[in-house]
Amino acid sequence: MAAKFAFFPPNPPSYKIYRDEVSGLLKMSDVPHRENVDVLKLPTRRGHEIVAMYVRNPMATMTLLYSHGNAADLGQMYELFVELSVHLRVNLMGYDYSGYGQSTGKPSEYNTYADIEAAYKCLEEQYGVKEEYVVLYGQSVGSGPTVDLAARLPRLRAVVLHSPILSGLRVMYPVKRTYWFDIYKNIDKIGMVNCPVLIMHGTSDEVVDFSHGKQLWELCKEKYEPLWLKGGGHCNLELYPEYIKHLRKFISTVEKGPLPRNGSRRSVDRSDPSRKSTDRPEKSRTSTDRSEKLRSTTERPEKSRNSTDRQDNRTEKARTSTDRREKSRNSIDRFEKSRKSTDHFEKARASIDRGERTTTS
Repeated sequence: MAAKFAFFPPNPPSYKIYRDEVSGLLKMSDVPHRENVDVLKLPTRRGHEIVAMYVRNPMATMTLLYSHGNAADLGQMYELFVELSVHLRVNLMGYDYSGYGQSTGKPSEYNTYADIEAAYKCLEEQYGVKEEYVVLYGQSVGSGPTVDLAARLPRLRAVVLHSPILSGLRVMYPVKRTYWFDIYKNIDKIGMVNCPVLIMHGTSDEVVDFSHGKQLWELCKEKYEPLWLKGGGHCNLELYPEYIKHLRKFISTVEKGPLPRNGSRRSVDRSDPSRKSTDRPEKSRTSTDRSEKLRSTTERPEKSRNSTDRQDNRTEKARTSTDRREKSRNSIDRFEKSRKSTDHFEKARASIDRGERTTTS
């Protein structure tokens, strides 16, 4: 049920992919061609082919892997990605989830996990980016694959969560425990992320309540000063000058900080070995890691957090099923609002420019 309301790929997609006859390179239609932007098609371990774009910045030492929000695709994010690369002085990889833009397949939780792994693998193998120089950025629904991957990368540099969700079900209902059928269980995974985490959320978010970002920040191990934008909604944080100022300060701070040491953090992987983003055998695994493998495959639904919850869930589910069906009708309206997100990106570019001028010295 949570998955049913979670994904809204733009229909039709905002761009098409074609191969240039002269250069032989892939290009996107309806966006200006730039020499420092590569357009890619990446295979995923679930048999799909996703579209990605890589923006190079010659001054960059860090690389941002950006998982965008709902009701958007790369055609709409293109200019914003280019602007962020310039003003943050980072290389930037963005990608479309399965079923979004010109990526094949259908949107689902586990497809997005495979999608972000394919993008990360491309950064490693094609661009030579090391884990220590990667910052994962997840916006809204993109916080799901971002937190999932971050929990499994022991030397990751940092994470940015932009209007994140506690879980899919919690967007619709204020449930107090995690159910097996819930999706994007960020509330349970954020504690496994061992690098600095910046969380940004609007206090007037009408799609994902501000309490989601606040609670996730409280659960972080390495908290960075959060950005709570007073009056900010779900799709307009880029319009605030504080957005680019605070984000640039965070990137600069983690860039100047010490590199994560090998083995300083233990990778926590509660999934099937096939979900490891690097697809490399891990050389050093402590004995306690064996106990962490609680889920046998990624295709099976995740179990409740403890054995007593499972028994309670059966009773709870039977008792509240009628209420959930009734409330789900109301929740559609909230998610429909996220479809309106595409019109803010052009305004966001101008706002970033204004923020750059007012904050540079």
